[in-house]
Amino acid sequence: MRDNLKQSEIWLVNLSPTIGAEITKTRPCVIVSNNEIGILPLKVIAPITDYKVHYDSVPWMVELSPDGINNLSKKSVVDLFQLRSVSQVRLIRNIGKVTEEEFQKILEATKIVFGIY
Repeated sequence: MRDNLKQSEIWLVNLSPTIGAEITKTRPCVIVSNNEIGILPLKVIAPITDYKVHYDSVPWMVELSPDGINNLSKKSVVDLFQLRSVSQVRLIRNIGKVTEEEFQKILEATKIVFGIY
């Protein structure tokens, strides 16, 4: 079992198979779950997808610009409406991480998704 998977890291994750409108494919995802909880080999992740202008008005999308920390190749967003728990086996490799400021925005967007004010 992996013990090196940490909150705020970006991992390439195999999200298939999926059903309906669930985000699919192998794609980068941010680990959102707390490092200190959980007995099962699972992580709560939020998928990263291509940026689109209309996402600017969507409060559960957190914008990420490519840099040497996240190692993304293009402007992207973290989609907090697609949060899910996945087996650690689905996590393929670490590709980077989000900054503390970006992670705080991710947590705020998560509150919006769950109606926590």
